[in-house]
Amino acid sequence: MIGKLLGNRYELLEQLGGGGMAIIYKGRDTLLNRLVTIKILRPEFTCDEDFVKRFRREAQAIASLSHANIVSIYDVGQEGEVHYLVMEYVEGDNLKNLIREQGALRADRAAEIARQISEALQHAHENNIVHRDVKPQNILITKGEKAKLTDFGIAREATTATLTQTDTIVGSVHYLSPEQARGETAGPRSDIYSLGIVLYEMVTGQLPFQGETPIGVALKHIQETPPPPSSLNPAVSPGLERVIARAMAKIPADRYTTAREMASDLGKITAAPAGEPRQEVPADEFATRVIPAVWTQPETAQTGETRVRTRRRSAWLWVSLVILGLIIAGGVGFWYYLNVPEVKMPDVIGETQEDAEGILRLQGIKHIQVNKSAHPSVPQGQVISQDPEPETKIKVTRTVTLSVSLGPEWRDVPNVIGLPLSEAKIKINKNDLNVSDPVQERYSNDYPVGVVMDQDPKAGERWSKGDGVMLFVSKGPQPVVRQVPDLTGMTVDKASAELEKLKLKLDSNVKKASSSEYFSGQVISQTPAKGAEVAENSVVQVTVSSGPGPSVRSARVEAQIPSDGKSHELRIVVNDAKGSRDAYLSIYESGEKVVKEVQYYGNAVIQVYIDKKLVGEQSIG
Repeated sequence: MIGKLLGNRYELLEQLGGGGMAIIYKGRDTLLNRLVTIKILRPEFTCDEDFVKRFRREAQAIASLSHANIVSIYDVGQEGEVHYLVMEYVEGDNLKNLIREQGALRADRAAEIARQISEALQHAHENNIVHRDVKPQNILITKGEKAKLTDFGIAREATTATLTQTDTIVGSVHYLSPEQARGETAGPRSDIYSLGIVLYEMVTGQLPFQGETPIGVALKHIQETPPPPSSLNPAVSPGLERVIARAMAKIPADRYTTAREMASDLGKITAAPAGEPRQEVPADEFATRVIPAVWTQPETAQTGETRVRTRRRSAWLWVSLVILGLIIAGGVGFWYYLNVPEVKMPDVIGETQEDAEGILRLQGIKHIQVNKSAHPSVPQGQVISQDPEPETKIKVTRTVTLSVSLGPEWRDVPNVIGLPLSEAKIKINKNDLNVSDPVQERYSNDYPVGVVMDQDPKAGERWSKGDGVMLFVSKGPQPVVRQVPDLTGMTVDKASAELEKLKLKLDSNVKKASSSEYFSGQVISQTPAKGAEVAENSVVQVTVSSGPGPSVRSARVEAQIPSDGKSHELRIVVNDAKGSRDAYLSIYESGEKVVKEVQYYGNAVIQVYIDKKLVGEQSIG
């Protein structure tokens, strides 16, 4: 692709990188003579309408935005099967590479980068665009330390955004919000959560949630709280830590209401003068704290009787409240019993046990029972079956049973080479194995007919219980192959002699048929046909003519004797139903012209020889 000109305008200079959907190139706008970034949809996706629509959606999403911290789009086009976007070229690197190279960034620098991206997200959200894939790889840092948000490839309008299609999470799992991980609608606060993860990574140099599988990471977003950033980097101030904690709140309502609100708090941190303590972000005014009592005990004196009545009333009041609480609790419990949410049972067959349980928990299913058993083909740890079946609607409180494979039961393969086939089968069956059908037959000079000469797998190997063992049984020595000669026109005796030379046999049952081409007693046809390959001692059957045979015919033969002053021998040979014979032989002087009549039977080939050299040949019939 390097050097290719797209749209008769954009020249591809070098490949900068690529993701799962597109390849990124550095290019030149030959019309305006400026560098650009060209994003080209991978060829394997050009026939996929969903990918093409997503690719165009990115162009539409960015085209509606205009912000200093969002990479601008200049053009979109298609040339043949090539779909491309032309965007602003940013001289610098992405934030992920910056973190890989430098580790944790300075807190003030990280806060400033996050503030700029917050402003970019605010602009996108005001235009009803949710990015849905905020991560360091999609944040470019220019040489002037300006942050720019890019790659709106899975962006959607905020009113219709959804993250699941056929139970597939779209986005980068390490930066997904809890609601995205559950497959719920992604709104502006989902982008704020993802930016909180990015900010956490910038100040600590590591991701808050990591796991062996995507499902495992997604579950941690929903269930776990990461270590405080200050425990990993003491330079993180309490104010910045509160910004990260609020942005990463599990419940969307507990996060910042808008990206601008987050940008404002970050701005207060980065705005502190050098040498002075960074301004702390005010704590949430609704955070848990000690408050004074709103009532006090009256100071009026009470008599003993008054105190007794007061205690009695208090006791009855408490009894009444307890009874009322039990009634309410029972009613609420009964309501929840009748109104348990329903979900569609996902298909987890073939998943690992860990991933299957994770998928079920993402659907809200907590009661999972696992039964483990051996299976000949399903690998150890994978789900064999499930109850209820996939697509079944169930209550989230129902117990789901997973049957998980322990892998196959192994058996030692016995040695059956040298045994008759029947004995070999018995020995293999005793080891809980089977003989694969069909049994293979091979020629062997070492093993008699019907004896096992080889096996697969070999003796001593471990094989899954019930699996088949392939047996190779001897057919005896390899027979010598002979080519059947052409017997037509021969007598029975001659045909028999020719076959004996090749260690073949003539069938004693000779058939007869009338023929006008061959004389009585001559072979008309044969089975197998001439040229066929057969084993030694094979039988060849022939059909012999019973007459009347061909009638005699005459042919005129002309020959010119060479004019060289010498005498020459003229010989005329006839090859016909009677065989091959000399029809004429004589000596002639130089320059003579000879004309002769010769007789033949049936189809014939007449040959003329001068001085034993073939000078003419003619087929007649």
